[in-house]
This record gives sequence, structure tokens and C-alpha cells, in this order.
Amino acid sequence: MFGRTTHRVPLTPAGESFVPAARATLRAAELAREAVDAVRGQLCGRVTVGTMQGVWAGLHHALAALRAEHPGVVVRLRQAAVADIRQALREGTVDLAVVAPDRRPQRGLATRLLSREDMVLPAAPRRALAEAAPNGEVRLADVARLPLVDFTPGWAIRYTVDRVFRAAGVDRSATFEVNGIGAAAELVRNDLGVCIMPESIADRLPDLPRYRSDRHAPHWKIMVVRPPGEAPPAVAALLRHSTCRHPAFRSGYGMPPGEHRARRAARACSRAGG
Repeated sequence: MFGRTTHRVPLTPAGESFVPAARATLRAAELAREAVDAVRGQLCGRVTVGTMQGVWAGLHHALAALRAEHPGVVVRLRQAAVADIRQALREGTVDLAVVAPDRRPQRGLATRLLSREDMVLPAAPRRALAEAAPNGEVRLADVARLPLVDFTPGWAIRYTVDRVFRAAGVDRSATFEVNGIGAAAELVRNDLGVCIMPESIADRLPDLPRYRSDRHAPHWKIMVVRPPGEAPPAVAALLRHSTCRHPAFRSGYGMPPGEHRARRAARACSRAGG
């Protein structure tokens, strides 16, 4: 199980293969205790939530609601790239994830669309985009000629923007590459560049005018991903709060076909004060 050297005790290949099974066994024991507590009316346990850089989707509201309703539930948050989160879900080290989907299918995982919205282009008020149409639409080819503020690779926003420019057959290069929404906002506000971002994030910048793409318009999707099967009680409670409290479900904005039952459930949660 262990290899021994004078400096450390590494796992042998047999030990490496044993780790996932050991983690699954320990997690199964935790879930058994949680199930017994739930029957007694005392929801306890642990929920590990995974998310990506640039993906938040109002998660703090759901976490706060869960803590208020079930203070015995311990929530841990892990932020990583989507590939790492997907692997952690399969290994059982993450119970639930809020992610923007990439090109790889979520095989072996249960997924649900949490929100869908447009992506927009905020710009400084003094940067009048001569290329913009009267309705505020711009071509991606014209955007590519502007100084661009981009997010670092690994951000969900960066992946989505890269995909949109590739689909349009437009090459671009970033003038600024940042690792935070605040830095991007200040660069745009001071007219150092423009940035494509989800409309919900652009809403935090009400002083900045925004433009939209006329073709190949980028869309921002957020998914809830978890292992298949019945969710443990604590995870199910967090899922319920995520659905009830997310603005897209309360208002119906961006609701895709086939999600009417989720919409009705969200409204019922809202009426009940969820």
C-alpha cells in the first residue's frame, strides 16, 4: 500500500487504486448517518459544492438559505476547472457542482439547466462604437479589432467566448488577460478595452453601456451537475434552494422548453417564502 523512502511515504500503485474505494466507503457511512438523522427530523451531514472561476449563479443565496434552514449541515466549497470538478464528482469528493458546460459530455452524471442568458459587451461611456447598429448590435469581426479584456484560460467565460469567435471564423487576441471580474470592470470603465461577459455580471456595471452581437450571439448556460441516483438529504435540500431561489426560475427568464414543471415548482417555493 505504501512505498517507503528516507524522505516520504508515497502510495504504491495498489494504494492509489485503493483510495477511491476507501473514499466511497467513508462517504457511504456518512450518508447512512445522514439518512438516520433525516428520519429523526435532524438534517445534518456535509455537502461539498464544486464551482468554476466566473460561475456563481447566485449560489450564495442558496447556501445561506440552507444554513438558515439546516444549521447542522456543513457546506464546503471547492473551486476548480470543470474537468477537475467532473472527476471529483465521479470520485465522490464533490457532491454537487454548479458549472458552465464545456465541449465534453457529462457522461455518468445527472445534469439540469439552472439558467440561460445572453452575453453582452460593456464599454466605457466615452467609447462610442461607430460600428454599432442603431439597435446596439455589433459584429464580432469589428469587436476583434478593439482592445479586448479577456479572462484567463480555465474560466468558463473564456471558454464560451473562445467558442463563439471560433464559430464565427474570427481571430482575436486579448490586450488584457485578467483573473477577476473586478479587474475586468475597471479596465472597461477606464476605456482601456471592452469585454464580453454574461448579462447578469454586466448588470453589476449599470453605468456602462452595453452592446450585443448581431450574429453568433454568445449564450451563457449554467448547469447543476451531480452523481446519478437519489440525492442524499442534505444535497437534496441544497438543490431545492438552488431551484427556488435562482432568479431565472423565479422570473422564467431564459427558460428553455421542457422546464415548465421546474418553473411551477420555483413559483410554489417563492409563494411559500422559500
